[in-house]
Amino acid sequence: MSKISIGLRGWRFDEDEVFTAEGEVRPFDEMDEDTKRRLVRLGVVYNGPCDACWLIHGDANVEQCNVASVVYGEPLNEVVLCDEHEPDFLYWFREEGGIEHAETDLFEDEFHEWFADGGRAPEDYGGVEHVETDPLDLPKPDLPDADDLEGNEHAGVDDGQPKERIDIRNMDITKEYPTGDN
Repeated sequence: MSKISIGLRGWRFDEDEVFTAEGEVRPFDEMDEDTKRRLVRLGVVYNGPCDACWLIHGDANVEQCNVASVVYGEPLNEVVLCDEHEPDFLYWFREEGGIEHAETDLFEDEFHEWFADGGRAPEDYGGVEHVETDPLDLPKPDLPDADDLEGNEHAGVDDGQPKERIDIRNMDITKEYPTGDN
């Protein structure tokens, strides 16, 4: 079972708790209460303004706020932040005692108060290095020239001859196919 983020980094979900084996979203009545609460709350805060930006710019200038990309805390007491202000939050949490408010009703308010009073991470504070992947951004290996491959018909090389199209929707996926171990 793998952990995944949905919409924003931070809250992690058990993939099997949210999705069926077919990749469909499970009905809410099949999810545990914590997962339901977090998913509903994500629907509210997703694409919303960063809390720190909002504290700087206010409601009147919310269009100047960065969109939040990460969420910390518990639903209804969460802090949502953009990449620029995430290090400020992490500094507050790790170095300024913010951890004492974890999983409490004061979590969001305490961070807001610290930040509004001028609390910031030192300029050289690194925060967290995130590794994000784009499934469409695959590496491009250095492949040999198609003429150097033997059996081009199995290597996906176009030899100029018309090909039969295979409709994978009609394939028997229950059949056991030989693997490299057989």
